[in-house]
This record gives sequence, structure tokens and C-alpha cells, in this order.
Amino acid sequence: MNASPLPRPVPARVIDGKAVAAARTQALAQRVAGFRERTGVVPGLAVVLVGDDAASAIYVRRKARQCEAVGMRSVQHVLPGATTQAELLALVERLNRDPDVHGILVQLPLPRPLDEAAILAAVDPDKDVDGFHTMNAGRLALGRPALVPCTPLGCLLLLRELGVALRGKRALVVGRSVIVGRPMAQLLLMEDCTVTIAHRHSQDLAMLCREADILIVAVGIPGLIRGDWIRPGAVVIDVGINRVDDGAGGSRIVGDVAYDEAAHVAGAITPVPGGVGPMTIACLLENTLAAAAAIEGGAAA
Repeated sequence: MNASPLPRPVPARVIDGKAVAAARTQALAQRVAGFRERTGVVPGLAVVLVGDDAASAIYVRRKARQCEAVGMRSVQHVLPGATTQAELLALVERLNRDPDVHGILVQLPLPRPLDEAAILAAVDPDKDVDGFHTMNAGRLALGRPALVPCTPLGCLLLLRELGVALRGKRALVVGRSVIVGRPMAQLLLMEDCTVTIAHRHSQDLAMLCREADILIVAVGIPGLIRGDWIRPGAVVIDVGINRVDDGAGGSRIVGDVAYDEAAHVAGAITPVPGGVGPMTIACLLENTLAAAAAIEGGAAA
């Protein structure tokens, strides 16, 4: 008698960040309209782009379109790659003083030899909608109200959208950057998760991954996390955006997780693209409204 075939793995639930971001942006447009009616103020976002990086330029234009779509004012400052540190600092200072600007975003990376840390430190913390200023980082670390970096905030909102009960869950954040990894860990701690931070040099990374109920990966290495590293049923949030050869003379975008493998083990997983990326822009717009409300003294809701 032949043995019964093993059941096929159930594919993971795909976390549609594009759909979640669209719903939040639609709701945000209504909140912006209410804010404008109550205060007479149009929330303003200024984006600074230095140099001619094509990917950054596309991202900046996308931000501007979505900003205007929800009823906010968008101003772009596109500067040549030869811009000096003094010139860029002078622009940031003008934007800090501009009453029509409530959010300032300096698109990273900046061309060398510009000092990114010094530029970001010059941004008014109350207008720091990227959440990178040391003041906002400190507030987040202390559990106080702050403008939170957009990508980790977007990850948290996706987890909430799934209805995941976060309290007590074992969460592993692979990546320790100040932009994603560290603030992500802080947000998960505030949700009462048991949090571990790992990185590309961690010993036995596979073992750490297999212990995690929630796995968030942001290291910039395509396919680093293999399917057999993932705990069955775990929630996987892939922040990685990597361009790789498609084998046909072109390229494609992939994440830090081997998606096809992971999708048959995880309980839920974000695709790349279409997962975390759209949420980052949605959170940027929400931060801009929050900043405008704090500066102007009006309610953002």
C-alpha cells in the first residue's frame, strides 16, 4: 500500500502594503481637509535633493505627487551635486524659518563630501518628518512622543493591520541601522515584544531567525534569509530593496528574504516591491500632518 502524499505547504498570506498605504492615504486626505478647514493652514513639505541620482529623483517626484494628492503643499529643492556643505546648511536654515514649511526631508544618500550627520542635525526637530534627528531618536528611545522614522513605523502599521497580537511575541530585527533597525526595535519594545537585534555579522543567524515569531529584515543583501531559516507560521517583513540581474540582460527588484522559499513557510510575508515601500511614503505624509498640527496648534485628527 502506498503511503499517503504529504500535504502541500500552505502559501503565506501576502501583506499588500500598497493596498494598506492607499487606504491610509485616502483617510489622510480627509484629515488634511479637516485640518485646513479648522486652521486655514495648508501643511507644507519641503524635499531637498542634491545631485542627479536617478532613483532618488524618481522617489522625490513620487513623494511630491502623493503629497499634493492629499491636499498638502509640496516644494522641491533640487541642487547640483557640487553643492557645498555651507550652501546646503543655509537652505536647511531657510526652511527651518519658513512658516509655510512644516516638514523637511533631505533625500539620502547625499553625495560626497557632504556630511549627512551634520545636515540632518541642522533640521528643526519639529520639522524632522523623517525622524532622523537625535532629538526625535532620543524621544523614541525614552518612549516619549516623537516623529518616528517612516519605514519602521510603516512596518509596525502593517503588523497592526494583520491583527497580530504583538505582546510577548519573539521579534527579531535583522539590521541595526539608525534609519530602520534600531528604531524598529524600539517600536517593537513599546509593543511589549521580546526583541533581539541581529546583523550580517551575527553568529548563527539562521538559528536566531528560526526562533522568531516576527522577523523584520533590513540589511541590503538580496536573498540573505532563506526559507528554511523561518519559523513556520512566522510573520516576515522584508524591508530590503535590491536591484539584481534578471538573467535576461535586465534587472529586477528583490528583497533581503528569498521570497519564493519563505512564502511556503511563513504565515504572512511582504512582497518586494509592493510591501513596505508604499507604507514609507504614507507614513511620511502622516508625519507631515502631525508636524503641522504641533507647529500650528491644531488637531491632526
